[in-house]
Amino acid sequence: MVKNAFNQFALAAAIAGAMGLAASPVFAAEGGKEKCYGVSKAGENDCASAAGTHSCAGNSTTDYDGQDWKYAAKGTCEKLGGKSAPFKGQGMPAKSS
Repeated sequence: MVKNAFNQFALAAAIAGAMGLAASPVFAAEGGKEKCYGVSKAGENDCASAAGTHSCAGNSTTDYDGQDWKYAAKGTCEKLGGKSAPFKGQGMPAKSS
């Protein structure tokens, strides 16, 4: 009985977590943010690689990879040195003042 209740709890937690992850891009878009490719340092990307080399946030292995992205305020991506679509190669981050 206890094992069955634990399994049901684990399943419910997994479903709730998956639903939360699926909804997060919608909330970011509503919050005035957009995906910005080529501006994240290794391990600081916000989600899966466009190339399919990994499927989670924080799994990028190369600084400023054109296939990895972070959320940026709408209209600021190019100012940060990135692009709004995935690209081959590495981005050229803007110099901070």
